[in-house]
Amino acid sequence: MTEVLPHLPPPFEIRGRALPHPRLRGRFTRADLGRGPYWVSQGNKWCDLCKIFISNNPFSIRTHELGKRHKDNVTQRLSTMQKDGAAKEKEQQQAAKALQLIEAKAKKSYQKDLENNQRNTDGDSSAAPGEGWVFDSTSGYYYDKATGLYYDSNSGFYYSDGLGKWVTQEEAYKWAETSKTNVAQSSTSQPKTPSGGGPVAGIKGGPAPGVVVKKPLNPMRAVKGAPSALAANKRKREDTKKPKVVSKEEEAALRAREAARKRVEDREKPLMGLYKTY
Repeated sequence: MTEVLPHLPPPFEIRGRALPHPRLRGRFTRADLGRGPYWVSQGNKWCDLCKIFISNNPFSIRTHELGKRHKDNVTQRLSTMQKDGAAKEKEQQQAAKALQLIEAKAKKSYQKDLENNQRNTDGDSSAAPGEGWVFDSTSGYYYDKATGLYYDSNSGFYYSDGLGKWVTQEEAYKWAETSKTNVAQSSTSQPKTPSGGGPVAGIKGGPAPGVVVKKPLNPMRAVKGAPSALAANKRKREDTKKPKVVSKEEEAALRAREAARKRVEDREKPLMGLYKTY
């Protein structure tokens, strides 16, 4: 807003700037007018719907609000707000309906669990899949000793230690038949003891009859570096190399090379960290 003293008339605009009243111009310098309470900046107003600036005066604001562009933007904003509200309300209704369904299923499952628990406590065998099934209070399932299967009355699946997982009735009984067949085959394949005759003579230890020849099983193993049959017939090559004749110049060059190598080695010994230099 424009800051004006109460006993003075309102300022006027010159090219977008509010200046003090002409009667007060001579009393202030230009620097005082820039910092004083009478230098007022006439700011523009921002329209959030149209995303533009307009002059901050009642006439400009009213003219802009009555324009077609502003009215269209207002209508579009109201329509968007209504759509958002309807979508939010629909989402809330769907969430409430889903919660009601979840609560109903939970109550139904809870009642079913209570009935099963009461039936198991009373010893009712009506939930058993057939005869021979006994309720195991330790595991909470029905157990058939003949097949080694467990039965869950709630899900209707069968379990066995051999299977290691819950399966349907068909798979469970198929596995039971297969296991019985395997057990029968293993029992029939076991060797039988002789039925008739006296006791079987035991094998007694002792030396075998006849002359015993004391000869090692592998006579060549104890001999170190025993030659093979092919190596025995192979002619050995004699070392007939003659010593090489070295001239005096070559011998002097070799001595000089050895002396240079020793000098380099002595010079690099302290740098290797293996010898003390003091």
